Amino acid sequence: MTDQGTADLLQKATQWWSTDIIDMKPGVIRFRGFPIEQLIGRVSFPQMIWLMLKGDLPSPEQGALLEAALVSAVDHGPQAPSIAIGRMAVTCGLPLNGAMASAINVLDDIHGGAGEQCMKLYSGIARRQETGVELKTAIQQGLDAFAAAHGKIVPGFGHRFHPIDPRSPRLLELVDAARSNEVVSGRFAEIGRGVEAEMQQRKGRKIPMNIDGATAVIYSELGFSPALGRGLFILSRSVGILAHAWEQSQQGGRIKGPMPPGIPYRYTGPAPRDFAK
Repeated sequence: MTDQGTADLLQKATQWWSTDIIDMKPGVIRFRGFPIEQLIGRVSFPQMIWLMLKGDLPSPEQGALLEAALVSAVDHGPQAPSIAIGRMAVTCGLPLNGAMASAINVLDDIHGGAGEQCMKLYSGIARRQETGVELKTAIQQGLDAFAAAHGKIVPGFGHRFHPIDPRSPRLLELVDAARSNEVVSGRFAEIGRGVEAEMQQRKGRKIPMNIDGATAVIYSELGFSPALGRGLFILSRSVGILAHAWEQSQQGGRIKGPMPPGIPYRYTGPAPRDFAK
């Protein structure tokens, strides 16, 4: 190969991956231009998440609001399928990384995707507002369009376990405080509360905002794309998954299924019968 051919090949190899996120070479690690040694001990983990995803550091107030949302969703007990799967995986012999991967893999559209879906609902309503549509009308149109595309379940509202999700009022309280301090606009909090009011009017009963609706407010207020909503939730819930997997590893147990062996499942097949030759 000629020198020119070698140079061309090296250039192609260098350009194969392109990133604005990290600049790393022997003795140097920079994230978005900042040397890692200057970030360590000065930047919180939520601020680091912000830097990695958005390209610059948040204000302390923005970082604190992001942190509150991340803290709120870390765990919801062993009845949550992802947590149960993590614990069962440990009893089947998987190490912590395998248990975490098994659990995270089920955080998809139905279990784990409501926050992202709710952000999409909010953003659709916000786009209608930007065209001059009044808020109440934008909410009505947004709900109708979302239902036509995705069905009657409105993500971010109602909870199968909690009559009122205890996490949501506190998160909205923090959003209101941030709005008062001009950290966020409060626009998406208004949209979220408006959706709740419109659903109450349509259903004849209140369907309170849940954790997914409240974190969707915060992530939207902070300018995150709806596509990042699920990833942020997974970052949060991974803490609970790790804690439960570790706890199960300390408790022991072998091949634990979803229910104790003495509690039978429901069989709905044919009655007992003989095989005729």
